[in-house]
Amino acid sequence: MFGMSFGEILVIAIIAILFIGPEKLPDTMVKIAKFFRSFKKSVHEMKESIEQEVHLAELKEEAITYKEKLEKSVHEIKHDATVDMLEDLTDDFSDIKSSFASLESPVNESTEPEKMIEEETETSAKKPKKAKKKKGKKKDV
Repeated sequence: MFGMSFGEILVIAIIAILFIGPEKLPDTMVKIAKFFRSFKKSVHEMKESIEQEVHLAELKEEAITYKEKLEKSVHEIKHDATVDMLEDLTDDFSDIKSSFASLESPVNESTEPEKMIEEETETSAKKPKKAKKKKGKKKDV
């Protein structure tokens, strides 16, 4: 016990009997035992609190690393989302452009019939007298 041999403990017990006396020795031994028990309990609690603090520090560091990883992932997701959104927008714009292009081609085709009408009116402009006479005759009748 405490690195003492049996002989050393016996010498301490004899000195204690001489100073304290045989009548008060049992009470004193109980008080000493309670003191050592409470001291041992206090040391154990302090050791646990230190270990808990060290464990909390480790948990805090681990939480910080998880937080950094999470923030990095969120940043990457936001970046990927914006890139995807930009790609979607460019796809949508290209769809819109193709829609306009398809709309413009029927317009060009519709202008071709207009050209045909203009050509017909030019050819009919050469014959306006006959058309007017016909119209005029119908009005007279």
